[in-house]
Amino acid sequence: MKSLDPAALDCLAALADDGSFERAAVRLAITQSAVSQRLRALEAQVGQLLVVRSRPLRLTEPGKVLLRLARQWHALRADVSRELGASGGDERVAVAVNADSLATWVLPALDALVQEGHRAGFGLELVVDDQDFTHDWLRQGAVLGCVTTVSQALRGCSVTPLGVMRYVAVASPAYVHQQLGGDAKRGLHEGNFAHVPFLVFNRKDDMQAQWVSRAFRVRGPRLTERFVPSSEAYVRAATMGWGVGVVPELQVREALDRGELLALRDDTSVDVALYWHQWKLLPDTTSAGLAPARMRPALLDRIGQALAEGARAALVPEKPLQPARKASATRGGRRRL
Repeated sequence: MKSLDPAALDCLAALADDGSFERAAVRLAITQSAVSQRLRALEAQVGQLLVVRSRPLRLTEPGKVLLRLARQWHALRADVSRELGASGGDERVAVAVNADSLATWVLPALDALVQEGHRAGFGLELVVDDQDFTHDWLRQGAVLGCVTTVSQALRGCSVTPLGVMRYVAVASPAYVHQQLGGDAKRGLHEGNFAHVPFLVFNRKDDMQAQWVSRAFRVRGPRLTERFVPSSEAYVRAATMGWGVGVVPELQVREALDRGELLALRDDTSVDVALYWHQWKLLPDTTSAGLAPARMRPALLDRIGQALAEGARAALVPEKPLQPARKASATRGGRRRL
């Protein structure tokens, strides 16, 4: 395939971001006709339809492949501008994170880099989704990196373990007194959990069901749900007595210390391992037997490093997998591993 027109890739990315030719034209400061012409030229070059002209627009599978290329091109362009001491202009690097990480450790982890970005002229876009779904944004090419529960790297991506986010069940003291008999440890039990309101972030959120399954050894529990689709508002709703919340311990640590929230069945928690995935924007020269280039780390690499360092300081370390032991042959039986 011949070299693709960077301006046409910019159009494809703008269409993906803005969902219409009109808004893409405004973003790129060109006419709608120019956007259409560049897109048609790109589709003619690759011989495939890239955009479905619906409302809003949506990319085809080939379009998502080229969107990934456009994102990578934007990131490389920002890196080159930074190396040359020039402004990065409107170049943005988009990464996907889960709402609970955003509400707790992600912003402090990225703060120094973002403050530098004010001076250097590059932008950072944070896309928020459930931790089990942020990986889909990476696969589709909408972002260049993501914080996710998925441990297996896509082809062309690297993966870094971040640590474990521990979730605990909490409720306000007043709620525990009025609804759970004043007993935070055993007031919520097998006989009443189905009737007790649980706070739920959104319809993708199954953390409450996971916690109940672990606490009471039931499969597929049916819960009474109250939806609060904001991490900060979710904790506030729990503090106000709207119901039981299952939240990151990191997020409510201070509220627990102040007595504004009480931990329910504090012997039960759900540990969620998080990973950072990112596309490899440059070839691995080391594996080819070449000396690595002496240059400042790429912006995407620096984002990954900042997130890894922030997670290391905030999250619970992930336990390494224990090597399998050989079965014991003593007493004519096999030792349970």
